[in-house]
Amino acid sequence: MQITSYDSRFAVDIADLYHRSVHAIDNAIYSKVQKSAWACTPPDYQMWIERLSNTKPYLAVVNQQIVGFIELELDGYIDCFYVAPEWQGQGCGGQLYRHAEHIAQERRFKRLYVEASYVARPVFEHYGFSVLKQNCVIRQNVELVNFSMQKQLGR
Repeated sequence: MQITSYDSRFAVDIADLYHRSVHAIDNAIYSKVQKSAWACTPPDYQMWIERLSNTKPYLAVVNQQIVGFIELELDGYIDCFYVAPEWQGQGCGGQLYRHAEHIAQERRFKRLYVEASYVARPVFEHYGFSVLKQNCVIRQNVELVNFSMQKQLGR
């Protein structure tokens, strides 16, 4: 696995990975209706191409295939952090997260913060994030719960 900077030729693959990852979440955690509001079917590829050209996520690549990605904004916000369902639990997310945190340390960020789903919350807690509050987000008239979390960075 290689962690690399964004390459626009992977934009559609990233959109598909995002969609597959969201829709693979157990229906007992987020319902089908909630997952459809979170990640529309089919993905809006033009929106993703434009988004990714701005956010330029770090990519986890295996044999020229995207298996995960993470977006790290200039203020320490992690907006998207997704791993392909078939690659979850194999260290891909850990490598991506550690890469993003290393970049944040190099840039002397004071903190990292995120709005984490029920599924992502324990992952971020594992890396030392604390929950600040629970949020209710409305997308397409559907309620989704997530958690504002942060991690203070040393320096």
